[in-house]
Amino acid sequence: MSTFASDNYAGAHPQVVAAVAAANDGHAVAYGADRWSDQAEQLIQRELGEQAQAFFVFNGTGANVLALRAACSPWGAVICSQTAHLNMDETGAPERVGGVKLLTTPTPDGKLVPDDVERLTDRLGDEHQAQAQLVSIAQSTELGTVYTVEEVRALADAAHAKGLLLHMDGARLPMAAAALNVPLRAFTTDAGVDLLSFGATKVGALGAEAVVILDPDRGLADGMPYLRKQSLQLASKGRFLAAQFVALLEDRLWHQLASHANAMAARLADGVRDLPGVELTQAPQANAVFAKLPAEATRRLQERFRFYTWDFNTGEVRWMCAWDTQPAEVDAFVAAIRAEVGRLRA
Repeated sequence: MSTFASDNYAGAHPQVVAAVAAANDGHAVAYGADRWSDQAEQLIQRELGEQAQAFFVFNGTGANVLALRAACSPWGAVICSQTAHLNMDETGAPERVGGVKLLTTPTPDGKLVPDDVERLTDRLGDEHQAQAQLVSIAQSTELGTVYTVEEVRALADAAHAKGLLLHMDGARLPMAAAALNVPLRAFTTDAGVDLLSFGATKVGALGAEAVVILDPDRGLADGMPYLRKQSLQLASKGRFLAAQFVALLEDRLWHQLASHANAMAARLADGVRDLPGVELTQAPQANAVFAKLPAEATRRLQERFRFYTWDFNTGEVRWMCAWDTQPAEVDAFVAAIRAEVGRLRA
């Protein structure tokens, strides 16, 4: 069965697998005090600036919760989109495990704007409400849209003006950079992001993420070693997490893989854009395509292709492309969509 369900369905890139196998030779100091971890941090600093401090973790939810815990007091709150992964797809972990209240707002395209920050901080100083201390944005968003450099900078300015920090959930950070055709630091470090969840899993890793502190002057890194351990995210054999980052970052393999995933999504969107009965609901910018089509067409397509219904009320579906999605797979899927919607209109 061909799958357009999630870029998590894709396997690991062969170079990543080879890097992990190479790191398996002999003994190495545990808990991240190894040469692979040093090299990976140096490569992250090459991409994000010499001040960047990386803490490798197992998964995206762990990275996000750890970042929130580092930035927020027990009475703290986080401003995010209603559709954010933090809010919709982490089983309440930010609040249950992180102990951080989420302040959410509707966003038609998945992106916060400075007015959202202004509106959701109107009770700062009120002891009866959890206090906003962090703004969290996803890049790319859960709706497949991408913040421009200017949009990130405007949010950073709005957050900082209120004394808040800016966190970026970068589960699909490489796809966003490829879509914008800018260096990773352009819309992170240089745009005022304070801390980052750097995702590698969706761009060809076996399973590796990192929390990266981008602004050392705020002291966010001071408690990170302890919080990472307490949050169950400290790998004893840390070299295997770091080796995956080395493989993806050393020759910027991540850019090649992310660009391919984005190109496959663009190919899919172009293939269905003008089909009667199919409506693209978001402008495809990264490696996701959102569309509405008749429920019967969705049902029949899902018998042959795996993908998610995003909104059962409206019939909106999500089609994801990955680093290993092939043009022939996309073309076969487009042909099947055309046939199903055509059959219903006949």
